[in-house]
Amino acid sequence: MAFDKETVYKEHPCFGPCKKNKGRIHLPVAPGCNIECRFCDRKINENEQRPGVTSTVLEPEEASRFIDLALMQCPEITVVGIAGPGDTLASDRALRTFRLIKDKYPHLIKCMSTNGLLLDEKADEVIELIDTLTVTVNAVDPEIEAKINKKIFYHGEIYTGVEAAKILIRNQLNGIRKVAKSGTLVKVNTVLVPGVNDHHIEEVAATVKAAGAMIYNIIPLIPQNDMRHMKAPTCEELHKARQEAEAHINVFRHCQHCRADACGVPGVYDIGAQLYQGRLNVKETFSHG
Repeated sequence: MAFDKETVYKEHPCFGPCKKNKGRIHLPVAPGCNIECRFCDRKINENEQRPGVTSTVLEPEEASRFIDLALMQCPEITVVGIAGPGDTLASDRALRTFRLIKDKYPHLIKCMSTNGLLLDEKADEVIELIDTLTVTVNAVDPEIEAKINKKIFYHGEIYTGVEAAKILIRNQLNGIRKVAKSGTLVKVNTVLVPGVNDHHIEEVAATVKAAGAMIYNIIPLIPQNDMRHMKAPTCEELHKARQEAEAHINVFRHCQHCRADACGVPGVYDIGAQLYQGRLNVKETFSHG
């Protein structure tokens, strides 16, 4: 692993304490997904501030040009990440991107987010190419997971209900174990869905910690798609869940619901829309060659 834990905690804005002087660029290169969460609504637009949204989708071969452009405008960038807008392991596009940029930017932390369905079988390649990993684990009980995730697309077959949930949870936990064992720092995200998994957070936190995760991030539900009629968790519900999780694992409390094309310092400024829509004001001498 290129970066030790202390360096990641210091330099990565989404790991460890809140940092107002560390930035990241998300490369939106992975449009497809292999699971169907009931709360997920993937879109291409410029105005919604949430995961799963981007203003464009890049080809892996375009990534380096946009990193160079972003670093000119945002020297605070310490992380290059891929978080969608689909799943990073559902195709080879994210890993191919990291392979293309890894040697050119040794000073940048390479970070990837995944739902973990294919993490178990692709763990070796993930370990080779990235420095930090985030896995979204919404439940470790298949009965609860089946209420959150409608179906999975796995090796040419569609699975639903508890059967799908068992496959997903097994692969997530096995993958986390493999990646964490390598020394790569693993963070787990959980979407807090009141009435569904709010009573289950402590078990999730304890389970992923035992698998090797070091940081836990609880994200409040954004009511949309099949869960559009549900209520988002209150501040009190979110605080309670974080307290329960904190008995087992270090809890990250500064998530900004970043878009898949975010670029800048989280909570301070974002130039993602301008960057990917070609509206950045750059020097005339800048070369993309």
